[in-house]
Amino acid sequence: MESRLTDLEIKVAYQDDLLDALNRLVATQQDHIARLQADMRHLYEQMRTLQPSGSGSPEIEPPPPHY
Repeated sequence: MESRLTDLEIKVAYQDDLLDALNRLVATQQDHIARLQADMRHLYEQMRTLQPSGSGSPEIEPPPPHY
């Protein structure tokens, strides 16, 4: 009986370690996602400043000569 209890305690300890590792991984991934979202916002703002003002739609460029 004591052996089974020891085995269960060992399994719980491993599961606790795994849970802690997964929590750290999720926190790291959340940080990466937040940085990527900030980068996307920054790029979006840069793209908006590159668009010509006025109509709000980009001008249509004529096709290259080889078409």
